[in-house]
Amino acid sequence: MKLSPNSPLQKLMDTLPQQGLVTWIGVRPQRRAPLLSVENVEAITLKGLAGDHFSGSEKSKRQITLIQQEHIDLVASVMQLAHLTPGMLRRNIVVKGINLHSLKDRKFWVGDVLLEYTGDCHPCSRMEDILGPGGYNAMRGHGGITARILQGGNIGINDKVFIEQSS
Repeated sequence: MKLSPNSPLQKLMDTLPQQGLVTWIGVRPQRRAPLLSVENVEAITLKGLAGDHFSGSEKSKRQITLIQQEHIDLVASVMQLAHLTPGMLRRNIVVKGINLHSLKDRKFWVGDVLLEYTGDCHPCSRMEDILGPGGYNAMRGHGGITARILQGGNIGINDKVFIEQSS
């Protein structure tokens, strides 16, 4: 449902002064391989991340995946895990300080890379193997988001995450 630009709810949804921060970056050189933690990565317009086995087509909605550090901490708490690394959850970019779901239907920047929110990143059955029994359910609603790369560039640790301002 598209809201009127002047509706009170739309005005609330448009109020997003927060900025996030990239805290971790990972790529997988091969399918099912562990993620490699990197300090920075090249995002290729309408494709994916350099060095990641998944290079999407121009129409792919999953060119890059993002998850909130706050949600990683929550999943670790729910699963009673003392140690949960971002790579275990198989997402490319970890951010903190911004609600990724507030980016729904928006374009947003991660450093100098322009992304477009394309959907939720739902957990897969592998979470049972990685996190233990109940891992899939612990991740439900906390799996992050998927995005399309509209303008490529470099993404690095400590890059800011913020919405594209409408013109």
